Amino acid sequence: MGSLNVEPFDQFVDSLKRAGVAISNEDELRERLAEAQRWRFAFATLVAYGQSLGIRFKKGYGRVNGAALHKAFAQFQLPESLETTFAATLRTQH
Repeated sequence: MGSLNVEPFDQFVDSLKRAGVAISNEDELRERLAEAQRWRFAFATLVAYGQSLGIRFKKGYGRVNGAALHKAFAQFQLPESLETTFAATLRTQH
């Protein structure tokens, strides 16, 4: 039997939370990412269209740490364009 190559999407989600991002319906987000063959693509799709599933990203109780957010996107090799879109999403959510 071969080993299953599991992407660290859960570590990425945790790093977003440590950066100050609040996630509505986090369980659904994690489930969708776990099921996806390409979790980075799935994450981009959920940033854009996850609201119909109750998945929303917004600023937590404090400020979002921009440096920590950038580090997370870079560490997990997500494109800068997605980081820009994600940051804009955080600014528009209440």
